[in-house]
Amino acid sequence: MKRIQSMVTAALVSTLCFGSLVFAQGTINQRERRQQRRIADGVHDGELTKKETRKLEKQQARIHRAEARAKADGEFTAKERAKIQKKQNKASRQIYKEKHDNQTR
Repeated sequence: MKRIQSMVTAALVSTLCFGSLVFAQGTINQRERRQQRRIADGVHDGELTKKETRKLEKQQARIHRAEARAKADGEFTAKERAKIQKKQNKASRQIYKEKHDNQTR
């Protein structure tokens, strides 16, 4: 009986850990898409110049590559996730700054 309980507990714990990893991954991907959409909206509205757009797109590509490197070993640790989120925070601030400066297309 104890063995069955420990197996159920182990299965539950692994499910919760895997679920939180999938949730965090989904959040990162959603944020990437949202930031890409903000850049595209800025281009469409004329709030971003070509130079600003290029700069922001390169920044997004660097974040995407960093995420791919973090996942390459098959384990996406909390430290790696925090590093990606920090880069996304910086990119978000940069997008806002570039969209709200006085430069227009």
